[in-house]
Amino acid sequence: MAQYFEIHPKNPQPRLIQQAVNILRSGGVIVYPTDASYALGCQIGDKAAMDQVRSIRRLDDNHNFTLLCTDLSQVSNFTKMGNEAHRLIKKLTPGPFTFLLDATREVPRRLQHPKKKTIGVRITDHPVAQALVEQLGEPLLTSTLMMPGDSEPLADPYEIRKRLEKELALVIDVGVIEYQPTTVIACGDKSIDIIRQGIGIAPMLE
Repeated sequence: MAQYFEIHPKNPQPRLIQQAVNILRSGGVIVYPTDASYALGCQIGDKAAMDQVRSIRRLDDNHNFTLLCTDLSQVSNFTKMGNEAHRLIKKLTPGPFTFLLDATREVPRRLQHPKKKTIGVRITDHPVAQALVEQLGEPLLTSTLMMPGDSEPLADPYEIRKRLEKELALVIDVGVIEYQPTTVIACGDKSIDIIRQGIGIAPMLE
């Protein structure tokens, strides 16, 4: 049975953030807010929790998982980031962007794309998500809360609890979040390309 926290979207209550982090550390899968939508989150080293995320979304092995990071320093620990990619990410974050980069050994192999060995990274500017990853002290494994058969992620925390109450450990409620897709940018060795244009604008790549 999922717990349900109403957290202030701009000034998150430290006590509730700490409780949410404790739930993550105990193996729980949570729903939390980002600047783009509600998302599923769990610890990166917890295989059972990751499998639960896969089960909820019915993801196949080719799914690109994303790590929600606090800052560029944390991104550099988990990805191979060239100078050009570093400058780009520094300029565009925090914000509604997902960057696809080669993963380092710090990223469990099961989280990497099986063929490309890449991982997605995000640095969000949502205060609640920022507080969670800062308190957790490591990136949060994250996946947009897009249910099988739906065309958009779930936006209403009441509906989220109703549909997933038995599969989640916690739902964080900051009100309805209308879906705005992130802009996805692949940062390869030889080129940097926009894979999906979302709400994030990167004029230097146009």
